[in-house]
Amino acid sequence: MAMTEEHNSMHFLDHLEELRWRLVKSLGSVLLGAVITFFFIDQLIAFLIRPTQDLASPMDLQVLKVQGMFMIKWGIAMIGGIVLSIPVLTYQLWKFIAPGLYLNEKKYAAPLIIFTYISFLIGLIFSYTVIIPFSLDFFTSVGMSGIQNNFSINYYFNFITWLMIGSGFIFELPVLVFILSIIGLLTPAFMSHYRRHASVVILVLSAFITPPDPVSLVLMAIPLMLLYEFSIGVSWLVNRKKQG
Repeated sequence: MAMTEEHNSMHFLDHLEELRWRLVKSLGSVLLGAVITFFFIDQLIAFLIRPTQDLASPMDLQVLKVQGMFMIKWGIAMIGGIVLSIPVLTYQLWKFIAPGLYLNEKKYAAPLIIFTYISFLIGLIFSYTVIIPFSLDFFTSVGMSGIQNNFSINYYFNFITWLMIGSGFIFELPVLVFILSIIGLLTPAFMSHYRRHASVVILVLSAFITPPDPVSLVLMAIPLMLLYEFSIGVSWLVNRKKQG
């Protein structure tokens, strides 16, 4: 009995040690990505403020704090580090949970890493090219004569990074369905049956991520509903592969 308890204790400590090293490697990849991003920070900032230059109502950005640009540059660098390290983060997570999976499930590692990164990038691109321009047009158009659209650059970057990162995570829906289908928790029949419930959840998530205007809500909800239908197809392919 004592030997069994000691064995279980060592087994648990081994898992903790592995988790620690996985976290260290993940943090290292984020920091490396942040350093790489910082080398291109000026070009990246110019790219991120480009949507403000094509608005019907002019919009001016201002630095209102002494340390404003310093905080913005390092904040964007850290976010860039996270984005660049997503493949590493996904790989480390998969390697940690892989020992508990069946052998035939481990072959999904490479597709999962690629699928995760591509889905996140699509979410970023969609937000940058569709949601952000429409949102900025909406908010700058409701001004008044004689009042200029002068905004804090800190607030602007908080606004667009929230939209872009939120969209990136929302576009991971097919990835989540992929994982849950692999471990047998989701099936196409289940997802089809609860399609109406999913539509309500999608509307709530869209309202939470986007600014409080109906245009942004619709712009986010429609692709998410299409993503849900696509996710049903992903679940169908995974379940068919498992049965085959």
